[in-house]
Amino acid sequence: MGLPGLLRAVIASVCLGSIMAQKVTQNQSEIPVLEKEDVTLNCAYEANSYTYYLFWYMQPPSGEMIFLIHQESYNELNTTKGQYFLNFQKTMSSISLTIKDLELEDSAVYFCALRDHSDAGA
Repeated sequence: MGLPGLLRAVIASVCLGSIMAQKVTQNQSEIPVLEKEDVTLNCAYEANSYTYYLFWYMQPPSGEMIFLIHQESYNELNTTKGQYFLNFQKTMSSISLTIKDLELEDSAVYFCALRDHSDAGA
């Protein structure tokens, strides 16, 4: 068994939308983190249109997919929601999720997802 209070943040990627050449890449794998620490998960993407939406989800060991936070491509301000902070770098096609003050309940697989504006009605 691991150290008491040791968390694991495992990241993966998901691309929502049409079969167009959208791409989401997360190069980090399992990240061991202690309780009350912060962790940053990185995501690079390729989008086909000027307007798109980026999402972060978590999947705890119980298996359900839980929506955390999202960012619209036309919003220049980084989104914050509770313990979740986004660092959106549109010119670099990247978005990072920082989770503050981790708790054991935050142990999960984290997914970055992209939805192109042209798919909004789908």
